[in-house]
Amino acid sequence: MDLKLAKTLLDEQAKTISLKKLEDSVEKEGQSFFYFDKENSKKNLNSLVEHFEKKGLSVYYREVRYGLDSGDYIYEVHIF
Repeated sequence: MDLKLAKTLLDEQAKTISLKKLEDSVEKEGQSFFYFDKENSKKNLNSLVEHFEKKGLSVYYREVRYGLDSGDYIYEVHIF
């Protein structure tokens, strides 16, 4: 499963990250924060949460609003 990371600049393309790279980062750091683009489906994010919970980790994710428009949001995921 690949997920799109949130853009850091408005005119750039969203980068993707694989589930394996997410696992490697969490394993290396012990805990990690990730910010995902709004184009990711909630179904994929729920699958991500279930995957890490099966490994015995805690996962918290939420929508982060950065503007007044209803479409101005990204997803924040904290895995620990």
